[in-house]
Amino acid sequence: MVKNPFISVISQEEKEENRGSVEFQIVSFTNKIRRLTSHLEFHRKDYLSQRGLRKILGKRQRLLSYLAKKNRVRYNKLINQLDIRESKTR
Repeated sequence: MVKNPFISVISQEEKEENRGSVEFQIVSFTNKIRRLTSHLEFHRKDYLSQRGLRKILGKRQRLLSYLAKKNRVRYNKLINQLDIRESKTR
């Protein structure tokens, strides 16, 4: 499995590899979402993968809302790094 460079960025900032952190989980879910999205572009009728994608999207959404409530600065930084939302400053 190919690891995204975002994982190394988060690991370097925290000085230890904390795979249970909210940021790491969001990054890994984002990698899975991007991989599944590219898969579904070629296999449009793969309904099980569509269901899995929706489940992962829901998990990531719950983690993002948790992070937004806990620490808005870390949330905004992560959103800008992953480029997954439209920021209000654009």
